[in-house]
Amino acid sequence: MNRKKRIESLLLKNFINWKFTVIDNSAQHSGHNNFNGTQETHFCIVIKKPFSSKDNRISIHRKIYKLLKDDFQNGLHALEIKIAN
Repeated sequence: MNRKKRIESLLLKNFINWKFTVIDNSAQHSGHNNFNGTQETHFCIVIKKPFSSKDNRISIHRKIYKLLKDDFQNGLHALEIKIAN
C-alpha cells in the first residue's frame, strides 16, 4: 500500500464521520534536500471536523501526528494540516 492510501486508511479508521482530503505534494519538492519528487515524502491533509466534535486544533494535530509516527520514521518528511470547522 502506498503512503497516501495508508494515510487515508488511518484517517478513515480514526476520524469516523470526518471529511478529509490527502494531497501528495512530493513532486513540488523535487530537488529539495536531495528529494527527487517521486517518493511520497510531503503531504497536506485537509480535514473538516463534524459539528458535534469538541476536538480543538491542537488535539487534532496531536492525533494525526501520533497516527503517522511510523511514517515519519520511515520517510515522511513534511506534513501540512488544514482544519476546517
